[in-house]
Amino acid sequence: MPGRAASVATATAGPDRRAAMEAEALLLSLELAAGSGQGLSPDRRAALLTSLLLLRRDYRYRRVLFWGRILGLTADYYIAQGLGPDQLGDRKTLYSLNCMEWSLLPPATEKIVTQTSVVKGRFVGDPSHEYDHTEVQKVEEGDKTYEEEVVIQIKEEARLVATIDQIDKAVAIIPRGALVKTPLGPVHVNRSFEGLSMSEAKKLSSYFHFKEPVNLKTKTLLEKADLDPAIDFLDSLEHDIPKGSWSIQMERGNSLLVLRSLLWPGLTFFHVPQTKNYGYFYVGTGEKNMDLPFML
Repeated sequence: MPGRAASVATATAGPDRRAAMEAEALLLSLELAAGSGQGLSPDRRAALLTSLLLLRRDYRYRRVLFWGRILGLTADYYIAQGLGPDQLGDRKTLYSLNCMEWSLLPPATEKIVTQTSVVKGRFVGDPSHEYDHTEVQKVEEGDKTYEEEVVIQIKEEARLVATIDQIDKAVAIIPRGALVKTPLGPVHVNRSFEGLSMSEAKKLSSYFHFKEPVNLKTKTLLEKADLDPAIDFLDSLEHDIPKGSWSIQMERGNSLLVLRSLLWPGLTFFHVPQTKNYGYFYVGTGEKNMDLPFML
């Protein structure tokens, strides 16, 4: 998710100030989640606040973001992500069933994403649970070729890895200017970022995907002429397909900007205009809205 709950702008000062900002962001995102009926008990909330700080210390992450919560039938997965100095570098993902004990997930490979794509329906809530998938494979014996049904077992932990990766690539967001790209390549938190203005905050073009760009590479030199390479190095939400996959609105007396994904219901991004305060988090079943193109 990276900040106040799931995603949070890092402070320019030392670790204490950064920790305070991350805690503040976490509380705001939990508050927003509670508004949608998915809040945490006081005990879980306190455990989460403490354990995320310990995660950052023990793993020596630059930032730890509360990504969100995937709802299971018997238990929920609480997800956190650790980032290093390069914000677009290798992102480590961890999960917990109790907000206190965390396990590191392996990176999402193309093989894992492909294998788990056949699993449908709700998560169970048990990382060791195995789904049975039957597929037909061709078998050759001498000159003969015949088809045989093979049962493949897919672990829920692998499905969790793939689902988080899909959501990250599709709907993880940051405001324009929150990150800055150095001439040598690494991406850092922009210490001079003071938030979007009220008018800019209401535009989809003011928000970027928090991942390596894809569409930006296809732009012509003329289209790139008006871009600032230090901050306009990511893909904007304004060209997302299908059009209309984002709900954007001002809440709390026009003091809070909230973006919600209709493609991945449960993803919420928030930003308090003219402040460093922003973040995103996911609370949902981990299922994509495949019917969205027909609903718009």
